[in-house]
Amino acid sequence: MTTTENSVQQPRAIMMNPADNVAVVVNDGGLRAGAQLPNGPTLVETVPQGHKVALVDLPQGSEVRRYNVIIGHTNQDIPAGGWVNEQRLIMPAARSLEGLPAPQPPQALPPLEGYTFQGYRNADGSVGTRNLLAITTTVQCVAGVLDVAVERIKKELLPLYPNVDGVVGLEHTYGCGVAIDAPDAIIPIRTLRNLSSNPNFGGEVMVVSLGCEKLQPERLLPGRVIPIQGADSTGPEALDVVCLQDEAHVGFMSMIDHILVQAKAHLERLNQRRRETCSVADLVVGVQCGGSDAFSGITANTAVGYATDLVVRAGGTVMFSENTEVRDAVDQLTRRAATTEVADAIVRELGWYDAYLARGQADRSANTTPGNKKGGLSNIVEKAMGSIVKSGSGPIQGVIAPGEKVAQKGLIFAATPASDFICGTLQLAAGMNLHIFTTGRGTPYGLEQCPVIKVATRDDLARRWHDLMDFNAGRIATGQLTIEEAGWELFHMMLDVASGKKTWAEHWKLHNALVLFNPAPVT
Repeated sequence: MTTTENSVQQPRAIMMNPADNVAVVVNDGGLRAGAQLPNGPTLVETVPQGHKVALVDLPQGSEVRRYNVIIGHTNQDIPAGGWVNEQRLIMPAARSLEGLPAPQPPQALPPLEGYTFQGYRNADGSVGTRNLLAITTTVQCVAGVLDVAVERIKKELLPLYPNVDGVVGLEHTYGCGVAIDAPDAIIPIRTLRNLSSNPNFGGEVMVVSLGCEKLQPERLLPGRVIPIQGADSTGPEALDVVCLQDEAHVGFMSMIDHILVQAKAHLERLNQRRRETCSVADLVVGVQCGGSDAFSGITANTAVGYATDLVVRAGGTVMFSENTEVRDAVDQLTRRAATTEVADAIVRELGWYDAYLARGQADRSANTTPGNKKGGLSNIVEKAMGSIVKSGSGPIQGVIAPGEKVAQKGLIFAATPASDFICGTLQLAAGMNLHIFTTGRGTPYGLEQCPVIKVATRDDLARRWHDLMDFNAGRIATGQLTIEEAGWELFHMMLDVASGKKTWAEHWKLHNALVLFNPAPVT
């Protein structure tokens, strides 16, 4: 990454590779026609911040290169100093999933030792960064009842258990009115199953069921015994279920009271837990971006990528995701795969998703939003090149399908849709205990089940949203920090948050709903 000038006051533009023929305007408010780029052309028209300026004449049909990748071809003549945007580009076709580079993984990064955080150890070997009571639901029908119960738990019970960080209802829009035996129905079912065992829930499993739904508790959590009503429900294999249709419930309040009685036993056990020193190897980090702009691949995602390498070097796990936002970098992925099996799994998951989009008569170009384009991203190719940077530089050690739980250390491709809410839900199901979310346009995204560190791509966003953004990566673009310095700073923030420091989203209690990925039919 090179810049045309070190002074913030002067016209500035950043090119990602010496072979690029465009650069991204850095200055707040953009640059007006007549601005002279140091060692570059004079602008012939106004170019907004984050948008691309042509560094050389680009006749119609010319390749436009950013990251030394062809992100499009010009559909008109663009002079040096001209504005290169989505309306002036033709997006290239997607790379075939055949004939991809064979694995040539980079060497494993040198170990990083001596870094720890304060977490909650679980009986299954996982570690939580929060100590939460989660209440699983089998169907959307019970959501309203659970909302009332959760509010009462927070008001009446939580003050009695000061070592419990909170209570969350795992509500969703699944469970009935669906083709539950269709092949793809396994995706939402295993997502819900694995959500219930997220490390931040301390191994406590409590379920609220309606009673007549298709997704019965024993189907959701097979192998767990559902005790006869009134029998002991505290054994290790017992499944604690409150069924609203049980004849014992007479009136709405009896349902609520039953949920509170059952919740009390879980809260008592959770309250006995204490934070203890844990290795960074116990972190399972999910990285994601939303409301991306052209700075995402310059600042925030590069800082996250550096921090990703640090976590992996320390023995931890980092998941990167978002199928459509890595699809155009598939050749980079197969080349970085640790083994042929990993490369094949990447191709299999992206091929499945290509077919899924085709069934809906959509393609990868549907991914980019109006906000992405306003922020300077011309198309999904350019967006993908910036998105993949979050994965750092190490070898890809494994691949998991939607809803699966990660079972190995290192850098993992968790194949998910790019939707912020669905991706976050699937990463939670995979076992994420810490979430890193980058944004250029700004979003109040948060998760109740896991702390979310929000990383701003630009100084201006960090300034305006000073009490929503946790980390300002815009300092890379203005020369205040190097990528390495930003990466280390973010890494230390991750350890602090994993140890209990609240993020802004936690401070304001901002959280998005869990959204399941259900490619199966709805009946």
